[in-house]
Amino acid sequence: MTGPRFTDLIARLPETVPFVGPEGMERDRGARFSARLGANESVFGPSPFAIAAMQDEAADVWKYADATQHDLKGALSERLGCAPENLVMGGAGIDGLLGNLVRLLVAPGDAVVTSEGAYPTFNYHVVGFGGELHKVPYRDDREDAEALFAKAAEVDAKIVYLANPDNPMGSWHEGQGLERALAALPEGCILALDEAYIEFAPEGTALPVAFDDPRVIRFRTFSKAYGMAGARVGYAIGAPGLIRAFDRVRNHFEMNRPAQVGALAALDDDTWLEEVLRLVEEAKARIGEIAIENGLVPLPSATNFVAIDCGRDGDFARKVLSALLDEGIFVRMPGVAPLDRCIRISAGTPADLDALATALPRALMRAQEAG
Repeated sequence: MTGPRFTDLIARLPETVPFVGPEGMERDRGARFSARLGANESVFGPSPFAIAAMQDEAADVWKYADATQHDLKGALSERLGCAPENLVMGGAGIDGLLGNLVRLLVAPGDAVVTSEGAYPTFNYHVVGFGGELHKVPYRDDREDAEALFAKAAEVDAKIVYLANPDNPMGSWHEGQGLERALAALPEGCILALDEAYIEFAPEGTALPVAFDDPRVIRFRTFSKAYGMAGARVGYAIGAPGLIRAFDRVRNHFEMNRPAQVGALAALDDDTWLEEVLRLVEEAKARIGEIAIENGLVPLPSATNFVAIDCGRDGDFARKVLSALLDEGIFVRMPGVAPLDRCIRISAGTPADLDALATALPRALMRAQEAG
């Protein structure tokens, strides 16, 4: 009896996933987390109107959804000031859209450029389609746009990936500075600009070039500020020619009906969005206070999380992280030096942050005792 005949590429790949989810970690530890502060979800939830719209739509879930996402695209295009032809929706969030972009542009052996320590799911897609990853280090805890574009020219890259604001550090580039750097992007290379956290960023962070600029495709989501991570609603904005190409590879019925109507209702509730942004700022300020009270340094953040510099190396930060997990506080950290001197804490409720404030001194003591 024979098994499946995997391609040579797939047979060589390790069986891995970019992230282990908190549910799996809870099963492994045999207990629930008391504070879920590691996945950059919005603990404040979606608009009440979005919840009601999804509940109302549940009775019609026996129907396939509109594969063109006509209504949601129309509302988004009006909000953004672009045409519906500049938009493609994704029912697996930004992650699925990144996978489709890689599938469209990257053949085995093609070069792709990213930052060492940046969002690992993008790398997962590139490796899965046989692309060759080239990485450049962060500079001053930010992705180095100039170095990324120079590397792209050096290796004839098909795609450069950059997040603005950045995950995992929370740092950001001013849009005008990024626009100036974009002049060095080589011909035939696309900037995959991940703007998952753009709603939290200071004015002037968004890249001030036209949405149909053929050099750039932007990725945004309803998972963060709109509080709908479980609905998996992402979208990309780009030149119509590239956007149309997604129809060649995307799963047309990927986005379900409740997700579509929920996102449409969320988009229409600016009052709730403003409230969430206020709550996130309050939570980030409290996280910073807790860090400082414990002798740690909170880094400036344009996202819904704060990177906390633990003051030593990655080994020490991993011990702090492990001790926090043992205390029932779910947090994460960057994966490579020198970023891994930090732990990353998502905005939480006052009760979540009270639990963090209690657990962090004990976690630091355990890490220091472990040497």
